[in-house]
Amino acid sequence: MVETQQNTLRIVDCDWRAVGLGLTRGLTLADARARIPDLVALEADPQADRRFLEDVAGFCDRFTPLVALDACDGLLLDITGCAHLFGGEEGLVALAGRAMDRIGLALRTAIAGTPDAARAYARFGRGGILAPGREEATLRELPVTGLDIEAETVIALSRAGLKTLADLAERPSETLSARFGEALAVRLRRTLGREDRRITPLRPPPDCVVERHFAEPFADTASLEAVVARLIGEAARVLEARGEGGRVFELGFFRSDGAVRRLMIETGRPSRDAKALIRLYRERIEALADPLDPGFGFDAVKLAVPICEPLNTQQHSLDGRAVEADAIADLVDRLVTRFGRDRVLRFAAQDTHHPVRAAKAISAAAPPPEAAWPEPEPEQPPARPLQLFEPPQPVEAIAEVPDGPPIRFRWRRLIHDVARAEGPERIAPEWWRDGFDEPMRDYYRVEDAAGRRFWLFRIGFHEAGSGPPRWFLHGLFA
Repeated sequence: MVETQQNTLRIVDCDWRAVGLGLTRGLTLADARARIPDLVALEADPQADRRFLEDVAGFCDRFTPLVALDACDGLLLDITGCAHLFGGEEGLVALAGRAMDRIGLALRTAIAGTPDAARAYARFGRGGILAPGREEATLRELPVTGLDIEAETVIALSRAGLKTLADLAERPSETLSARFGEALAVRLRRTLGREDRRITPLRPPPDCVVERHFAEPFADTASLEAVVARLIGEAARVLEARGEGGRVFELGFFRSDGAVRRLMIETGRPSRDAKALIRLYRERIEALADPLDPGFGFDAVKLAVPICEPLNTQQHSLDGRAVEADAIADLVDRLVTRFGRDRVLRFAAQDTHHPVRAAKAISAAAPPPEAAWPEPEPEQPPARPLQLFEPPQPVEAIAEVPDGPPIRFRWRRLIHDVARAEGPERIAPEWWRDGFDEPMRDYYRVEDAAGRRFWLFRIGFHEAGSGPPRWFLHGLFA
């Protein structure tokens, strides 16, 4: 594999046969072909390699939800509390080896008490399972390159006679830090298992996980729904014990050939209703443009609930509105599942006094924003109309001077005589969004002789040397 470095094609990776023929990383392609004329060289694609590694990490999600990338060709899995599900650590390693072999990958594994110890033993040791209490004794035999440090530091350590981790471990930590920096001492402690660190998983761990693993892959899609139903019921019991409900439910279907298919189900509010979730699952399956293909069969199914929120049990028999609200919420969830979260919208309030920006359209599955709708004053007409014109429509108006309400106005060729008026309500522009040139508006709520109610505003004032003010109709009251 070659890529352009400093205007020259150089080898960035090669297989074991090429290494046996004397090729190494950094060698120019011209020099390599001078030695091996029939050399096969392909252009490297690091982004494609990373995407493939992320796909493999997604497949390893069947073993544990804590999977992190390690360099360009490795994975770190935190299997704490997970190994017993696969017959112990030996069974997990064997299952992972068979899975990687099916998709054509060579696997080298190591299990240790800390991620750095496992990484060093897999990359620079023989690999395998390090027995608790014997980890440091085994890792001390590794070369200093097992710390994954810069080449200059390795050369400096070798010149000082420090070639193995045992040589470094016998030196005082303060001496190593003074000569090579504190980072070397930290890497040594972590690699020998003296200090632990947490890995950063590629996907945030969900709040609730339930899963099923099968001894033999199955391809019966009819049986798949029964498996999903059992997982949903089990997750609902876990959430009920916590007093919570899920907002997002992610189903992962792991095929025996390494492919992973994920389906997302969202709800507009916390839910643990197993029957409703099964209906949403069916809607999701029916709406798939690419049907769920079992291939050679599924050997694992996982249900993760990444977002959980408090959910109190309601007694619907005492409140008929609760039943109606649940029916509406179920309908919205079904629409979102079938058409997508960006195609089913609802209005939400925004913290602003600007009438046009007072509401925005958000996904019906999104959590409600912090801003709440303003409460109307008791026994008072609404302050804002339900229907707004964007942009506001210009009208011709006659009003009292200097800032009185309109007496008569013409809109769409019709004359409206004002019988009642309220105002003005002065609304200043939001200068941090509109700038300082946006004029202020004086709003009036008016009612004509026929009982129709309008929301008008005036821009400008009756002042000497300036033009007449302009009037606009911004909305209609119901």
